[in-house]
Amino acid sequence: MSDILFPFIGGIGLFLIGMMLLSEGLVSFAGPALRSALIRFTGTPFKAFLSGTLTTALVQSSSATTVTIIGFVSAGLITFTQAVGFVIGTSLGNTATGWIVAVIGLKIKFGFYTLPLIGIGALLKLLGRGRIRDLGVALAGFGMLFLGLTTLQDSMSELSSLVDFASLPAGGFWAHVIVMLFGLILTIILQSSSAAIATTLTALYTQTINFEQAGALVIGASIGTTVTGILVTIGATVAAKRTAVANILFNLVAGIIAIILFPGLLAVTKFLSQNVEIEPGTIGLVMFHTLFISLGVVLFMPFTTRFAKFVERLLPEKEEEIAGNLDNSTLGVPEVALEASQRALEKIATLLFSSYEDACKQPGTAIDVTLLDHTRVALDRAYDFISRVPLESDQDKLAGQRIAQLHAADHLIRFRQRLFELTTQPIDFAGPDYQWALNHNLRMLELALASTQREATQDTIEEIGREAGTLEGLSRQLRHDILQGNGRNHTAAAQLLHTTDAIRWLERSGHHIWRVCHYLTESRVNGHPVAEPVIEERQAAEMQDHASAEPAADEQQPASEPTANNNDAPPLSPESGEAPPKTETPQR
Repeated sequence: MSDILFPFIGGIGLFLIGMMLLSEGLVSFAGPALRSALIRFTGTPFKAFLSGTLTTALVQSSSATTVTIIGFVSAGLITFTQAVGFVIGTSLGNTATGWIVAVIGLKIKFGFYTLPLIGIGALLKLLGRGRIRDLGVALAGFGMLFLGLTTLQDSMSELSSLVDFASLPAGGFWAHVIVMLFGLILTIILQSSSAAIATTLTALYTQTINFEQAGALVIGASIGTTVTGILVTIGATVAAKRTAVANILFNLVAGIIAIILFPGLLAVTKFLSQNVEIEPGTIGLVMFHTLFISLGVVLFMPFTTRFAKFVERLLPEKEEEIAGNLDNSTLGVPEVALEASQRALEKIATLLFSSYEDACKQPGTAIDVTLLDHTRVALDRAYDFISRVPLESDQDKLAGQRIAQLHAADHLIRFRQRLFELTTQPIDFAGPDYQWALNHNLRMLELALASTQREATQDTIEEIGREAGTLEGLSRQLRHDILQGNGRNHTAAAQLLHTTDAIRWLERSGHHIWRVCHYLTESRVNGHPVAEPVIEERQAAEMQDHASAEPAADEQQPASEPTANNNDAPPLSPESGEAPPKTETPQR
């Protein structure tokens, strides 16, 4: 028995590994061009359908393209209605695997070339770089896929002596349902409808099963993909769940219609097969598969918008998390993952900047502690997500983008911490000592909010930097004047310290706002360094105070909430370790 079962199991394993390597290599080989095309050609549900069909057929992986689309929906690049059109297209594009197996794998004797393909692919993977290496992975996967098919063919005839497939029900509605359940179970076990269909095609080719049984098995394999989709939704974002549910419902409805209309679909398939002068064998079977999926497309496509709204009602949006668009399933596609994290950081920055702007415009307005708590959780999640984006050594642009996002997240963490300090010791922005700072802050925040909403140019970032430099230079001068005037006015020490620390707070907050905008802009241009603005006031102040400057403890302090032991101390006291910062470099 082992002599029969082991080659069969090994053949399926080789096919699965070959499919994984083939899709991985093709997706990486296509690279950003594929993702740009997906965004460009998903403007309408019909365009999205065509895009889903073509890309899935090209990269031989509906899961890879679906994950990409989930990332696009999460990042807000496309609507869910567009995603539904794409998902329907992936189901049709997935039939391409069956055509490859039937036409090339079984009809053409490709086995002679499988081992050379694997060898050449392995060499390109080991010795090549960039897209050449990706092409090597795809070639090795292609060879391994057909090696698995050859092994399956050899073992299938032997397997028929172990299992009497002729005893399976072959006629009647319930007989078809029973065989369909076999196909469903096979797909669940293999976790791949492509592998289940390839096994069915091989069994039909070796005459282990007849055409009717093969047709019912293919329907079961198509429905079986919905089980994998259900597993994907566990712990996923709402966008991912909706996309998976749309895929599940489409395949389920198409499969049910196919089993109900089974005799008619078989008759149509045989008629088409006769017209192209082929026997209703393996090519007829993939024609049958394509036919009932196409029937589902015809039924669903006119009602894409309504179908999308139905799924949205089925899975309503809960109270949205600030970083709720960060879906771990997109980590396998770095470009999509970094686009999602970019938008999450921009959203967090917008919320924090808006809260600060309200405090400046309406003196006495309390900072929303709940918002600060939510942004802390969101920043922790975003920082962890960005850190886990996998990158290859030659992906310099993406590496620069990730580094810029980590810097932006770091400054957002520090800025949020400063806003938290206002909840325990607020600053009276209406006071005469702060009027000059208030004007610069409001102008800076206006520019910063435009930046986080992608309405800014490079000139905007430079202007934010100049405002930050002006604020820093003036704050140093004001601290100097206050300390000099203390000798004449005999200001109370506590009030003096509070005023100088508050001025330093404003200065450093402005600095963090500038750096957040700087790094988010740098990330948007794919990691290319953004030119630093020339800040004359800041440089002059640095030179003037360099000899007496304290260590910039703010840059070193952990970005966590104050501990219980420090909550009673004034957050703007000298014990906080704040000091005039040293010259900022692009690396921070």
